[in-house]
This record gives sequence, C-alpha cells and structure tokens, in this order.
Amino acid sequence: MRLVSFFKLIGFIRLVFAQDSLLPPDFKEKAPLWLKGLRKVFTFGARKFDQDSRGVELSKKLQSLGPTYIKLGQSLATRPDIVGLKLAKDLQFLQDSLPAFPMKVVEKLLIDELEQPVSELFDDFAPPVAAASIAQVHKAKLKDGTHVAVKILRPGIEQKLTTELSTFMFVAHLVEALIPSARRLRPVEGVRTLWDSVKLEIDLRMEAAALSEMRENTLKDAKFDVPEVIWEATAKRVVTMHWSDGTKASDLEALEAAGHNMQDLSIRLIQAFLTHALRDGFFHGDMHQGNLLICPDGTFVAIDLGIMGRLDPNSRRFLAEILYGFITRDYRRVAQTHFDAGYVPDSKSMEAFAQALRAIGEPIRGQDADSISMGRVLTQLFEVTEQFDMQTQPQLLLLQKTMVVVEGVARSFDPKLNIWDAADPVVSGWIKGELGPEAILKDAVDGVQRAAKSIGRLPDTLERVERNQEQLEKILSDKGFKIHYEDEKKNILKPWLLISSLALGGYLTYRIFQ
Repeated sequence: MRLVSFFKLIGFIRLVFAQDSLLPPDFKEKAPLWLKGLRKVFTFGARKFDQDSRGVELSKKLQSLGPTYIKLGQSLATRPDIVGLKLAKDLQFLQDSLPAFPMKVVEKLLIDELEQPVSELFDDFAPPVAAASIAQVHKAKLKDGTHVAVKILRPGIEQKLTTELSTFMFVAHLVEALIPSARRLRPVEGVRTLWDSVKLEIDLRMEAAALSEMRENTLKDAKFDVPEVIWEATAKRVVTMHWSDGTKASDLEALEAAGHNMQDLSIRLIQAFLTHALRDGFFHGDMHQGNLLICPDGTFVAIDLGIMGRLDPNSRRFLAEILYGFITRDYRRVAQTHFDAGYVPDSKSMEAFAQALRAIGEPIRGQDADSISMGRVLTQLFEVTEQFDMQTQPQLLLLQKTMVVVEGVARSFDPKLNIWDAADPVVSGWIKGELGPEAILKDAVDGVQRAAKSIGRLPDTLERVERNQEQLEKILSDKGFKIHYEDEKKNILKPWLLISSLALGGYLTYRIFQ
C-alpha cells in the first residue's frame, strides 16, 4: 500500500509541475537550477491540460489520488488570485460534490455507531446533500420534528489517510536528509502537525466538541453562528447537529441575486476569523467555501469543524504584533517581535531584518488585490526567511494555511479587498485591550489582589508551621531526643521559623509583582 501511495505522490508532483498555472509566476526566472532540472525530469512526456478543460481534468485526477490530494485541491479552489477564476471554480467541485457512498452502507454504519436503526432515530432521512473527501452529509428529521444534518465518515477513510500521510512523512524525512537547505522549513514537523489534525478530524466526537466550544465562544458575535450539536445522535463516526439553511459561499451569483453586500461579506469574514484567532485562540482550520453558509440576513454559519486550530497566549501576541506592524508600516516592530519570540537567531541584525520586511510590505500597499502577485510575495518571503535562518514554526502552520484560505474566500466576494484595512479594527482593538495601558492596569490590580491573598494567608501559614514544630518536638521527645533551649521561655526554633516564613512570603510577593 505504501508503494502505491508513493507512486501517487510522484504522480501528484508530476501533475503540478506540468501545469504552468500552478507554479509561481517567476518560477522560470528565480527557481534554483536543481528544481528546474527536477521539473524537466518529472514532466517528461506529461500531459498538459488545455485552458478550457484543465480544471475538470485536474479535479478528476486529484479525486483519483485520494483524500489528502483532494484537500490540496480544495485549498487551491480558494485562491483565484493565484490559479485564476475558472480553475478555482472548477476545483470547487472537490469541496462538497464528490461521489457519495450508498445508503445501505449508511444504514449499517448508523446501527454500528448509534446502536439503533435509522427508523428508530429519525422520522425522515434523505439521501446525501453533500459529499467531500472525508465524509458526507444527510438532511434528516428527529422524532421531535427537529431538522438536523447528519455527517458520516467515509468507510475505510482512516486507513487511506494513514497510508498517504505515512508516505508524506517518508518523503519529508528524505527531503531533510538529502536537501540541507530545506531543513529550515521543517517538513517533518509540518507533516506531523498535519497528521495530528487529521487524527482529530476522523473522530467526529472531537468535531462535536469543537462545534460546542466555538458555539459558546461566538454566541454574542453579530452575524456569526455555529450549529448546535445533538449529542444523543453523535458517536465516533457520526455527528448530528441542527440543520442550517443558507446559501453556499461558493454560489456568488445566488448571493448577489439575494442582494448581499459582497464587500461587507468580504470584510466581515476576515474580521470574524481574526477575532476567533486572537480573542479565543480557537479558530476554524478549514474555512473554505464549502464549509460556509450565508443566511438571508448575512449571517455566516460555519460548518465542518473537523480541523480546528489553537493559539496559546504567546502565539496570539506574536500574530497581533506582526499584523499590527504591517498595518502601521512599523517594520522594526515586526522584526523585534520575531527576535523576541526567538524565531530569528540573535546573531542576525534586527535592522537588516526590518529592512527586508519593508521590501516585502511596501510594494503591496495601496494596490488592488488583482494587481498583486501573491506568488512573488511568497517567493520574497521565502528568500528573506532563508537569509535570516528563520525556521518554520509548527504551531503556526495551520494558522498560516487557514489565513491564506480565508483571504482567498474573502477575495472571491470582493477581488479588490484590502486585507490590511479589513484587519485593522480587530488587531488594533486586541492590541489596545491586551497590551495597552488598560491591560497593564488590570494586570497590576490582579497582581495586588493575588499578593493580598498571599499576605492574608500568612498568619494561618505561621500557625500551621508552629503546630508542625510542636508535633516534631513531641515525635523527637518520644524517640528519646530532647530539644535544648537557651532560655526555657524562648524556643530558639520559633524566631527562625518566623523569619523564614516572612522571607518566603516576601519572596512570593516579589514574584507576583515582578
């Protein structure tokens, strides 16, 4: 199986190399000689699809390769600015229009997972309304009349994904061993991160938990919704949630016909994603068009929460500082953040790094999105990070990938979206709330409260110390040991215990205020 998967990977590389539209615009001019040579080897005799049929043919080819490759195609479908509008539209077929598995299989799986036949759980259970690489979705009605969506994993999907990702891991180890310059990108860590997210994606109980958590986080958010989970009809391979009516984010014609403000949708999507990442540290990690519905009032409904991302407080601060630095054109601040986080070695020049970041940021400011070469920007970024020995950060890989996807979806609504202007209110608000004077004052008040509690507990602590000393004296006395006193009325141990306790309390107070 692994050999077959390896040849599939070779086939995918051959397919990508053969299509000029999938390569950076300046590949021929700036790609290293060894990569150009490798392309010639891989594309020898390869078929190039013509302009009209390449999207359909590419979709079919990716579908035949397996679920991991389908996900790559789904990501390309969100980037019309890179692959072109027609190709992106053709690749949207991979998001929710793949062949479904039969109803007989569905019925058997529901009995195995929920231990009840379909007829006992549902009054109505329709054929699949959507089928993607990992699972398919059915519309159903519970006995109490509630309309629900039932998501069911594809049979055998776990084994297929394990085989494909094992091959990716083998190739990643091979790349690190044979190409020293690629070690900076940490391909093995990248595949391991992907593998960890896939393990969660194929346990639908984890998706149910993610739906529940994100719904709690966003209950008060304007025009953003997450379906409620039906826990009694949820198991490892099945998740059931309230049905959501809405137009697919990919159906641009229907959205425009319904009177939606496409520019507003574009801005709100960017802001919603950044709010989740910065405020909650918990974000949808696969927010392509197939996983977003738009209600008549413009509310976004996020579905398919199989891949979720988390950011710890330090990573959130890093993200906010980076975005804020680019928004305000403070490239030294961006550089400082990289150095503070340890992403760039101290041996490198911060001023030179800030200058290199300026060379990336300035050319794209004030331009329309359709005039920006994303391929060129990514190439420049690669060259800069390589020059400054910056390693890939695994904890930010999913965030980076999702930001690219969300930006692609937002720009499908409004091709002239200025992502920096859209991001500014969320990022600036977070910076003010978490790193500004109010946040500093709040931290100081919290510190005083913690210190007061510690000091307030000090008499109790001293009393416990004294009781413990008396118990120790009794135990030693019972064993035949006697503690001598210089003065029968003054226990030598007590003042030293008091001094030690005060020193400990002082140290704890110092650490709290530090």
